[in-house]
Amino acid sequence: MSINKTRGLLYRIARFLGDINAVSKGKVGRRVGRRLAGKGAGRLFRGFFK
Repeated sequence: MSINKTRGLLYRIARFLGDINAVSKGKVGRRVGRRLAGKGAGRLFRGFFK
């Protein structure tokens, strides 16, 4: 297994654990909103740094 695949797996696990943590604290809406905002910002800045 390459380093990139291992890193991707670790990031997926971390994201999943963050989802579980948000559910247990009752802050799912805030997490979803922040995730959407982050994706939007990433798409916006992708054009600048391409």
